[in-house]
Amino acid sequence: MIDKKDTKLISIWLITSLIMIFIMIIVGGLTRLTDSGLSITEWELFKGIMPPLNEKVWLDYFESYKNIPQYQLINFNMSLNEFKIIFYWEYFHRILGRIIGLVFLIPLIYFHFRNKIPKNLLAPLYLVLFLIILQGFIGWYMVQSGLVNDVTVSHYRLSLHLSLALLIISILFWIFLNTIKKTKKKFFLFENKNIIFLFLFLLIFSQIILGAFVSGLDAGKIYQTWPLMGQSYFPTDFTIKGLNNFFEFNNHSLVQFYHRNLAYLISLYILFLGFFIFIKKLKKLIRPYFVMFIFIIFQIVLGILTLISDLNIYLASAHQISSVLLLFSALNLYYFHAK
Repeated sequence: MIDKKDTKLISIWLITSLIMIFIMIIVGGLTRLTDSGLSITEWELFKGIMPPLNEKVWLDYFESYKNIPQYQLINFNMSLNEFKIIFYWEYFHRILGRIIGLVFLIPLIYFHFRNKIPKNLLAPLYLVLFLIILQGFIGWYMVQSGLVNDVTVSHYRLSLHLSLALLIISILFWIFLNTIKKTKKKFFLFENKNIIFLFLFLLIFSQIILGAFVSGLDAGKIYQTWPLMGQSYFPTDFTIKGLNNFFEFNNHSLVQFYHRNLAYLISLYILFLGFFIFIKKLKKLIRPYFVMFIFIIFQIVLGILTLISDLNIYLASAHQISSVLLLFSALNLYYFHAK
């Protein structure tokens, strides 16, 4: 039997992990927005714990950076002091990843061997641990894609990196809700009554991944007008020659077009859900729906402002942060509906 004190300790541990991973996603987004992710050209699992402590070490890192295409083709005029700025973004990103791993691992082992964790939570928690470890490898796999032939990381690998982060934080959020409310609701329960809420989660998850494609390709720089893309609804620089053209996810304009229109679809779907909740008189869902509705309005406004502001870094970061909060609100709505 798990007592109240243990439940409180586990809740504090889970919310701490959630907050740290949320901060990690923010830092990761800013690392991408500042083009800092390639500043450290080696994985350095143990060696890179300490930052450079003298001029010689700084120069060694800078010389390594000078060997990759991003420096040679774009940042060839960069000074050492400018390099230090992008270095620290990536350094903090990596250090935070290490800290998250330890903050999650050590309490998990302690709570497990002291029999403090309910048995139904052990498998999901160890799955999260596995995913956190895997995320480190995926992060380096992503960085490698920008060290040889490209000036930035692959948008496919970037989206994979973000997908894993979203999956980790979503599972943790669900476990946290079950813990504080003392329930045993399943994260994915494919029953007819749950499908419409699970579909919303899938739509928002997909939209955030499309956002990673837009960010990775710098696709937001192509059309910076709204509601039209230039002078038309469909991008004029994209030619349809066959069905395969619709799957050209290396095409900047097409990716931005998909990102815009999936936002419209999500907005309409959320309105449909509101109508469904009203018709079915699901009173317990009204408050979580209202919270989600506020977040979708906020997210749309931020998306438009980011676009027309020539991708202002503060607005772009706020847009990324808001997308995760929207995902949380969709999960929260689903949680209140699930049994």
